Amino acid sequence: MKLAQQRLLIVGGTSGFGETVASQALSKDTIVHVIGHSQTHVDAAIARLRASGATISGTALDAQDAHQLAVFFSSQPKFDHVLSFLGGAMGGGFLDNDVATIRQAIEDKFFANLQLAKVAASHLNAHGSLIFTSGAGGHPYDASGAIVGNQAINTMVAGLAVEMAPDYWVNAVAPTWTPTGLWRGMTQQQVAEQAQSFAQGVPLQRVATKDEVASAYLYLMQNDFVTGQVLHVDGGVDLGVKG
Repeated sequence: MKLAQQRLLIVGGTSGFGETVASQALSKDTIVHVIGHSQTHVDAAIARLRASGATISGTALDAQDAHQLAVFFSSQPKFDHVLSFLGGAMGGGFLDNDVATIRQAIEDKFFANLQLAKVAASHLNAHGSLIFTSGAGGHPYDASGAIVGNQAINTMVAGLAVEMAPDYWVNAVAPTWTPTGLWRGMTQQQVAEQAQSFAQGVPLQRVATKDEVASAYLYLMQNDFVTGQVLHVDGGVDLGVKG
């Protein structure tokens, strides 16, 4: 399927992977709308993306608020693809974190995306798709709530793919640790040290680029015989390395 003139909604499209997907999609003449949490972030992202002459629109809203989502979708024409980057990261095991912190991580990752799916499913054009963001490379003992959230996303994708077939397809991309704005609380030196440390445990001996991860979302939008899948873009992180 060609992306030219397809309508693409990116929830969380004002930075990181989401903005990179928007840039790649715009280069294919896709009609892109991004959602960000603040108007400042939306305006800044649109300004950066328009620098290449692209036409793009955006909306600021709380994508975890069911009412705001419903109002937004009711005011828009249907989309061909809805991509979600909702959810964050957390570290520490089950004993390192309190129950409220773990519960919030799962809420932000899984339940926020489930809520989006339930609203967006009725606002897709025929043969459209939903693509979520899972994750790879963590462990239950050092990323407890995040791991539970990612596994729940994967289970949701498998269920929705069957529920929404044959007219729609549902997938997810599972990147591993990648330097993005998600780690803006770290200094450049800390990010570089983390990247070097992470690369030592990956068969490809490096971290991914945002463009490499973003290209997976474009692949899933363009291949309409792929559904119910979680596409790992992780350099083989779970395979181990030669001793």
